[in-house]
Amino acid sequence: MKQKSVRQLFILFMMIAALVLAACGGLAEETAQTQPVAQTAGEALVLPTAVPAEPVIEATNLTPTDQVAPAPVQVTDQQVAQAKLDLFAQEQAFVALYEQVNGAVVNVQLSNGEGSGFVIDQEGHIVTNNHVVADGGPIQVNFANGRSVPATLIGTDPDSDVAVIQVDVPANELTVVPLGDSDSLKVGQIVIAIGSPFGLDNTMTTGIVSGLSRTLPGGASASRYQVPDVIQTDAAINPGNSGGPLLDLNGRVIGINTAIESPVRASSGVGFAVPVNVVKAVVPQIISGEQVQHPWLGIAGGTITPAAAEQMGLNSEQRGVIVSTVTAGGPAAQAGLRGGDAQTGLGGDVIVGIDGQTVNEFDDLLGYIIQHTTVGQTVTLQVLRGGQPQTIQITLGARPANG
Repeated sequence: MKQKSVRQLFILFMMIAALVLAACGGLAEETAQTQPVAQTAGEALVLPTAVPAEPVIEATNLTPTDQVAPAPVQVTDQQVAQAKLDLFAQEQAFVALYEQVNGAVVNVQLSNGEGSGFVIDQEGHIVTNNHVVADGGPIQVNFANGRSVPATLIGTDPDSDVAVIQVDVPANELTVVPLGDSDSLKVGQIVIAIGSPFGLDNTMTTGIVSGLSRTLPGGASASRYQVPDVIQTDAAINPGNSGGPLLDLNGRVIGINTAIESPVRASSGVGFAVPVNVVKAVVPQIISGEQVQHPWLGIAGGTITPAAAEQMGLNSEQRGVIVSTVTAGGPAAQAGLRGGDAQTGLGGDVIVGIDGQTVNEFDDLLGYIIQHTTVGQTVTLQVLRGGQPQTIQITLGARPANG
């Protein structure tokens, strides 16, 4: 009886096992029909026919409500602390620069007005604008430490609006500001102006280089010449800032704050500074007692336009300076440079380079001559004459005083 019971239990167990195996086999088959077939190299991804494929929704079909909102940016306490440290470091850099340079910046007072200036050597020479001192009269210089001394006018150059005055102060009591290089400036570079706007001595303002290669009329009332490579800045410049330094972040002078464009005679975010490379060319001549001489080609012209280029049979994208007229007896005339038609100004030589430097516009030519050459120096012009390249050597003369 007992063996029979065991046999029955074994048979029942086997039947149950068979049923389980059958069920598992059916489940596996169903699963294979409802899952995508894995893609292998060289095969296309196949979807089973048992389940229709869902349509793909392109991103362009999503409405704003269908899109998942980006997760909010988490700002950590560490990031906040670092931002504060960076801001503090920037603040301290401005403070340190002011303390480094401010002693060299002076207030220049005359009976009919005032301006600013900066000490350039331990002999007490101070650079300012010509228009600050042009009306003459006694000059008083006020230093940041409260010291006030008389100054002597050494000389001026009205065409570049630069003047040099001198004070009798012991060398060890003077702070001298270094001169930088205005040719290396970039738009967007941070700059600092220090001066005496509206008589508020030693005022510091900050901004950026807003533009380069601007031109300003020469300071002489009858002059037809221009100051080249003028720096445009949005650092606040107001009446009284004239003659003060425009500085880079290293505390080097890159220009003399000279003029503003404003309907209200106050800062409107458009200020101009004479580049320091002009200063470096002019000031040594003033200090030596020489009459300032500016190198001169003896031409009139301007940047060639696409329309003018096409009329002359050139590519409309041609860049350079078209020579409209050549001054009789001048350096360019003596070297054989050719001007254009008397009526249209077209047809003359097109200057595309000087001493290997590319000339794209008139300010490139003028800036190079004023800042990097001297009277009597021979320069090599690369020109297009009738569309053909030519090389012309010209010995620069001195710009006529009557402009």
